[in-house]
Amino acid sequence: MTGAEDISIYSILFSLLLVLISLIFSYSQKLGLEKDIITSVTRAVIQLIIVGYLLDYIFGLKSIFFTTFLLIFMTLNAAYNASQRGNEIKNVFSISIISIILGTSITMAILVSLGIIRYESYQIIPIGGMIISNSMISLGLSFRQMKLNFKNKRDEIETKLSLGADIYQSSMNIIKDSIRVGMMPTIDSAKTLGIVALPGMMTGLILAGTSPISAVKYQIIVTFMLLSATSISSFTACYLSYRKFFNNRKQLK
Repeated sequence: MTGAEDISIYSILFSLLLVLISLIFSYSQKLGLEKDIITSVTRAVIQLIIVGYLLDYIFGLKSIFFTTFLLIFMTLNAAYNASQRGNEIKNVFSISIISIILGTSITMAILVSLGIIRYESYQIIPIGGMIISNSMISLGLSFRQMKLNFKNKRDEIETKLSLGADIYQSSMNIIKDSIRVGMMPTIDSAKTLGIVALPGMMTGLILAGTSPISAVKYQIIVTFMLLSATSISSFTACYLSYRKFFNNRKQLK
């Protein structure tokens, strides 16, 4: 294999049969998902085509400005989606932005400073996309777990406060649990790499003609960077948001 073979438009059209399988299941089981499936597939195709042409244009420019702008745009969208999981938390959008920026910038700064990747669009944008999307998922899980814990453990927290504990001491277990929940998908994924499934990036490199050993090396780096980004993002988000569950008199809202 010397490189990825170009996929014809006819191959893509024939692959729609795979979508038809989902539609048949939904219709036969009366799941009512037919409209959602068609909408999601249509949006995916349109969005990917737009992104494909956009990336082709940006890669041709080799502009640091456009590369950075696209990363910022991706970060804002990820922060918005993550904040939907914590919509009851005050300033959750700002917290999400700060958390994702910290997780992404620290991780990418290490990769660039060590010479593992270069700050060029064809490397930074795909890597940044993986980091930002995983941070977004991590934040969503952390926010949801934090809201659930503050609701279910209200009596326990108020008891600690009445006994003289400050808001951090009364919330410490909730913070740790929320960080843990946010990181678990990445950790679980790392445990099963190469055994349960071959990751998308590794598979893509192999299909593009890269040797399996080289693809494995890239995937190891990707695994390390995702662990770093999700831990930083979850840690930052949880420690910035737990205070939002208390009022100025240190009472649980």
